[in-house]
Amino acid sequence: MKIEGSVALVTGANRGLGKAFVERLLALGARKIYAAARDPASVRTPGVTPVKLDITNSADVAAAAKSCGDVTLLFNNAGIAPTGALAEDGSLETARAAMETNYFGTLRMCNAFGPILGRNGGGAIANMLSALSWITMSPLAAYCVSKSAEWALTNAVRQELKGQKTLVVGVHAGLIDTDMVADFNAPKTPPQEIAARIIEAIEAGREEVLADDTARRAKAGLGATPPAYLGTV
Repeated sequence: MKIEGSVALVTGANRGLGKAFVERLLALGARKIYAAARDPASVRTPGVTPVKLDITNSADVAAAAKSCGDVTLLFNNAGIAPTGALAEDGSLETARAAMETNYFGTLRMCNAFGPILGRNGGGAIANMLSALSWITMSPLAAYCVSKSAEWALTNAVRQELKGQKTLVVGVHAGLIDTDMVADFNAPKTPPQEIAARIIEAIEAGREEVLADDTARRAKAGLGATPPAYLGTV
């Protein structure tokens, strides 16, 4: 699909990758951009329409679907990355929080906007996954599990919406230079570069984006001996 003239809804659009994606859409001539955030007042990018949206809140999602019925491109970017091991006390709450946002939140959005995209000619959904969809790092174990589930969700939705000509894109990346990973001391990719690669893939009709070297190594490592999921990249 073409970005020029499209109508996009971006979750988590007030900062980081979401904000970079919005700015790239504006530069490429999107006709309208709904910039969604829990606090719409935190959206300060000129030329967009702020939308109140907490993807863990079914009422918020339903209200967004009702008011944004002209969407042709959905970028499911909102997510959380809680830390903590799984084999310890308190891990159930951490795991539930990660799944509620990263998996069930994305599912809510796909459920709500899939029919809208179909009515508007098909369009596209891009789900922000991770290189950690395929491998596990102990400090981010709950996040890794939720992103693995979101990857499977992306693959399922792709199959289900193919008949209505909706492109479903799974985006995998390592560390992106945003507030979410500010405490991690490791190489990071600027969010503007990731946003550009996602949009390039959408316009080219590609269903998967390996947005940086970390993602490419992670996928290649699945077929290695031993496979990457037994350790880390």
